[in-house]
Amino acid sequence: MTDPDDLTVQAAGCVLWRRSTVAGELEICLVHRPKYDDWSHPKGKLKRGEDALVGALREVAEETGHHARPGAELPATHYEADGRPKRVRYWAAEAGPGAFAPNAEVDRLLWLSPRDARLRLTQPRDRELVDALLDALHRT
Repeated sequence: MTDPDDLTVQAAGCVLWRRSTVAGELEICLVHRPKYDDWSHPKGKLKRGEDALVGALREVAEETGHHARPGAELPATHYEADGRPKRVRYWAAEAGPGAFAPNAEVDRLLWLSPRDARLRLTQPRDRELVDALLDALHRT
């Protein structure tokens, strides 16, 4: 008998944040994926046997060019993609050094206020992660 978890696509990502160098306000990083023409948090599928947090940080580096310092784990999202269930684990992560370079997977990157990030995100489930980030930062 097949374990249902074996059919679930496992992915991970981060709600990447920084303080604006101009006003010190919180900014959230969103990436645009041309394949889906959507705005989302950096995330991607885990490699076989890869730890979820390691995969989340790898995806942030690949998609944004930034290293990240992980913080609190945020709620996971669950949805169907290409006819299969998908689970994405997320962490709050402060942006470290790095620079964005457009590529085939991610062609644009924006740093937005939490309010503007909520408005720009394509999927409602991703908007809830903005609130989870704010809650996590408030607790620390």
